[in-house]
Amino acid sequence: MPFPRLFLNLLPGAGMLLLLSSHTSCSPTQNLSAGASAKQGSVVSYPAAQGFDQAGSDARAQAWADTVMHSMGGYAAWQQTRLLGWDFLDGSYQLWDKQTGDFRWQKDTLVAVYNLNTKQGHTYSKGQDISTTEKGKKLLDRMYPIWVNNSWWLLMPFKLKDSGVTLTYKGAGQLMDGTPAEVLNMTFKNVGVTPDNKYEVYVSPRTKLVEEWAYFPKATDAQPAFRRRWTEYQQYGPLKLAADRTDGKDGRRLAHITARTSVPAGVMQNPTPIARLE
Repeated sequence: MPFPRLFLNLLPGAGMLLLLSSHTSCSPTQNLSAGASAKQGSVVSYPAAQGFDQAGSDARAQAWADTVMHSMGGYAAWQQTRLLGWDFLDGSYQLWDKQTGDFRWQKDTLVAVYNLNTKQGHTYSKGQDISTTEKGKKLLDRMYPIWVNNSWWLLMPFKLKDSGVTLTYKGAGQLMDGTPAEVLNMTFKNVGVTPDNKYEVYVSPRTKLVEEWAYFPKATDAQPAFRRRWTEYQQYGPLKLAADRTDGKDGRRLAHITARTSVPAGVMQNPTPIARLE
């Protein structure tokens, strides 16, 4: 989800795709590796993904990652969640089946049905297959980076111990409203579309949830390209997820968020735009 290239043309006549960050890791069907969990007080330490930079990360930052996971529902709830759905900031709507790797994207009359593991799929316009057309091919080529970008904006707090991530504790800080926060640095090694990025993740010691994030195009940058809220948490199925991504002014939010342990029949391969799931 690259920065600072905020707007990228997706397709002629298909509008602009807002891409604001770009990291993913591990298999699309399982972002967190399986393994035994160890209790740290009342918080369960969930297993880091294979490839997580254990040597470069510190224990205090990892303990906060465990706390955040616990506050958002816990590792077991994350593993049990199969289907995630949400509107992204560009007006698109997507569904991701974590178990199969199927990813379904729609915007206006366009639909793409894609598998993140096989990198194969089909594109449709008004229900007609356009996979072999130039427009259809371009859309299909964008599906993996679209998933990377859009899922990052929904699920970043679940990815603090992903493959390629180095997680360190920066220290005590403040949210934009002046309330206390614990600040984590999240950097990357040979992973994602833009591995030179850095994020500062602001965890509220009161709610034990990520409440802000700041994005740095390069880890060496002194000032972030943006700093935004990660608030308005609600319970969606097994998980607690946040909708607010504003900077306090622009009103950017994710909408029609859903998290389920099962997938409704006939939804993922439907070639026509569907009603958002509730």
